Amino acid sequence: MRFTTETSSNGVIERAFTLGDITGVLWSPASGSDRAPLVLMAHGGGQHKKAPGILGRAHRFVTDCGFHVAAIDAPGHGDRPRTAADDRHIAALRQAQAAGEPLGPVVVGIHIDLAARAVPEWRATLDALQELPEIGAEGPVGFWGIMQGTGIGVPLAAAEPRITAAVFGCLGHESLTEEAARITVPVEFLLQWDDEHIDRQSALALFDAFASKEKTLHANAGGHAEMPRFEVDSATRFFARHLGRAGTSPA
Repeated sequence: MRFTTETSSNGVIERAFTLGDITGVLWSPASGSDRAPLVLMAHGGGQHKKAPGILGRAHRFVTDCGFHVAAIDAPGHGDRPRTAADDRHIAALRQAQAAGEPLGPVVVGIHIDLAARAVPEWRATLDALQELPEIGAEGPVGFWGIMQGTGIGVPLAAAEPRITAAVFGCLGHESLTEEAARITVPVEFLLQWDDEHIDRQSALALFDAFASKEKTLHANAGGHAEMPRFEVDSATRFFARHLGRAGTSPA
């Protein structure tokens, strides 16, 4: 892992990094808290590691809880070049949108392809992050990712025992249910009740598939991009409870 830039603002240190072909960013408390919990964040489709929703939540997790937070660009997103497969996925998605066709079948294919590439990248990133003295290998790790972040995050959490709590949502397709059934850590799942892109029953089926003894469904009125801002507060409380604040143990 090689850090390329460092800035500081409002109590948060932001460091951009590269790890091979992976481009990412790590946010940390300016106070220099040692051995603080780590939250991994995955952006939505067509976005990048510093999309507004990622950036805002990352700063909340750092300033309110003293966590470290890391995000990386998904394959073909942000600062990473697109492959021919990425271009085909984008073309298929735009064609379905123009024709007014359901986006679900196209999105499923995109997420399966992205997860196959992104899960190994996330695991390598976590390896490198835990080698940093301010994070270490023993602390708890959380994951936050909705929409495309869930398409990548569910396979990641199913494969990665170091993740101890996760926030998913705004997605549902059958290809994820088998992996969801292997997830037993606490889960908070977000659902937009009037989502114009995600079938409500498929999202409910995905929530039902998680094997977690503690899982909570947050269903809010509104469309796909109308997630209430108070869900940021909820995620902050969720991670504080299950990861512990810096210098404390999880409750």
